[in-house]
Amino acid sequence: MAQALDIERWDLECLFNNTDHRTDLNGVDRLIVRRGQPFTISLYLRSGSFQPGASSLDCIAETGPQPSEQYGTRARFGLSSNIDTSTWSAAVNSPPGEMVALSICSSPKAPIGRYTLTLGQSVKIEFILLFNPWCSADEVYMDSEQSLEEYVLSQDGIIFRGSSRYTIPTPWNFGQFESGILDICLRILDMNPKCLRNPGKDHSGRRNPIYVTRVLSAMVNCNDDKGVLLGKWTDGYEGGVSPLFWRGSVEILRNWDTQACQPVRYGQCWVFAAVACSVSRALGIPCRVITNYLSAHDINSNLTIERYVNENGELIQSREMIWNYHCWVESWMTRPDLKPDFDGWQASDPTPQEKSDGVYCCGPIPVRAIKEGELTFKYDAPFVFAEVNADVITFMQKKDGSTSKVTTIGLVGQKISTKSVGNDTREDITHLYKYPEGSDEEREAFKKANHQNKLLQDKPDPGLHVTIKVTSDMRKGCDFDVFAVVTNNTEAERKCRLVFGSCAVSYNGFLGGNCGFKDLLNVQLSPGAERRVPLRLNYSKYGDQVTEDNLIRLAALLLDYTSGEIKLATRNIVLDNPEIKVRILGEPKENRKLAAEITLQNPLPEPLDNCCFSIEGANLTGGNIISERLGCTVGPGEDAKVKIYFTPSHSGLRKLVVDFDSNKLCHVKGYRNVIIGK
Repeated sequence: MAQALDIERWDLECLFNNTDHRTDLNGVDRLIVRRGQPFTISLYLRSGSFQPGASSLDCIAETGPQPSEQYGTRARFGLSSNIDTSTWSAAVNSPPGEMVALSICSSPKAPIGRYTLTLGQSVKIEFILLFNPWCSADEVYMDSEQSLEEYVLSQDGIIFRGSSRYTIPTPWNFGQFESGILDICLRILDMNPKCLRNPGKDHSGRRNPIYVTRVLSAMVNCNDDKGVLLGKWTDGYEGGVSPLFWRGSVEILRNWDTQACQPVRYGQCWVFAAVACSVSRALGIPCRVITNYLSAHDINSNLTIERYVNENGELIQSREMIWNYHCWVESWMTRPDLKPDFDGWQASDPTPQEKSDGVYCCGPIPVRAIKEGELTFKYDAPFVFAEVNADVITFMQKKDGSTSKVTTIGLVGQKISTKSVGNDTREDITHLYKYPEGSDEEREAFKKANHQNKLLQDKPDPGLHVTIKVTSDMRKGCDFDVFAVVTNNTEAERKCRLVFGSCAVSYNGFLGGNCGFKDLLNVQLSPGAERRVPLRLNYSKYGDQVTEDNLIRLAALLLDYTSGEIKLATRNIVLDNPEIKVRILGEPKENRKLAAEITLQNPLPEPLDNCCFSIEGANLTGGNIISERLGCTVGPGEDAKVKIYFTPSHSGLRKLVVDFDSNKLCHVKGYRNVIIGK
């Protein structure tokens, strides 16, 4: 008869185990381990000693409120001679004696979450189990150490905003290992409606990264549930803060947690995506934020965006829109529910746009399924396919109510971008979503997706051609020219009307006030001729119109009197914010106070009031935001300058994220990479 071990006390060896499982940045005061990988705890016996073959120990691992072996939320196992990493197992790897080094391994398919491990009759141990992308048997396994460093362990990053012609890198503090964040991520899972309806089934589902990713895509927005963020795209931000206020996910997640799961106000697409990325990385799913420039929002799944303009070329607002850019996330996992070859990056989108299975969520869908036009694959392939491939058809709505088709180049899905592995440059991943334009493979994908409009497209008629050209120097506060260029590609003289206008626009396509307008009724062009028509944009006019997105929409509408054809060129331009300069004073070392000297020059022809600099950074500012307000007005051309002190808590390469805000110049972002020594 095997003798049960009589355990008096134990040591979870959190420092060793958490470091070995790459969870030590969460802290080493409790046990946090990854599935499919052994961890070792020390047992001290009250009486007797461990004897191989003669000693026994009953082990029960349980998660969730209704643990059951049928659901995989309860596992019972005893001592084996060796650890079996394919299932729950335990083995002793110390010589006979009063101290027992007990190795335990979870199944690589076990649900993630909080566990109680019962050893024998009386010992109960609490630990947290996470996905393990370092384990080849885990569905989130990734075989590149550099990629894992970036997509799981990196606590800061870059999100690309701006426009397809002028991408703007925005720093973000993901902060997934900051104090309390992992507990908040587990609370998000616990608050999801599926868990509230059937907790046993939901906890069982947490073994599957597809399920967890879909839950997160619903829970990062609050449209159907007690989710994290409330989105707002119009009419100011009363009762909350502008989405551009946020520098990172930590404050958002903590606010949601401390406010009894009330939604944090407000988010827009890059904020939703960044928070989803933080939560995914915290749980162990490799994740990255994606930006799709000129992103289509197709509400009726016909893969076509119908746009209407008035006789001045101004867009008439509708629900189907082209967003200047749109952000979502990709998570890395296998797809055993689909046919082979669709493992790897899966797109999911936490921004609430359309319902899926009755809930505001989207994905995960294999990125490869989008490229191949596999629109029947789970989940939400048609919506994501349209975001990068929709056809754009433009009509002019005349005063008498009639409409005419407008010839325009409506590109969708340009410069799909993410941060490169190991540095801050932009990686273009358009080729992962789309075949080269005009290629046989692209036609095949369109056929499969039944994308008839794209297959039937004609080559544009040469005739008259209009494009918009801009200068390289378009800084906020300056006056500058933009140009409509009209070309006559025919062999006859042509007369036309040119309407050239500009207006403020938000990044998701909502139009604001007029920034400059010109209507030339009689433009004459000889055969082969070109004419450049300038439009002056003055800060005195655009300054009060543009939103925090710093975007102006240019539209040149051309009416060919000879053919009656209407042509439209549009372009969104981004006004440059001033650069924030950050100088680190002192030698950057762990637990040593440092100062950041931060400077911004006022580029506007008017003074700035209520100037405030804020900084945050993972392992740099103690999980807090540190702000410094200027007590004085900053005149035109003058420097706003502060010194802010902070104390780094961990060594390594860290990103100090800086935000400047004032009455006239809002939420200018900057950052400085800092190497902290030991």
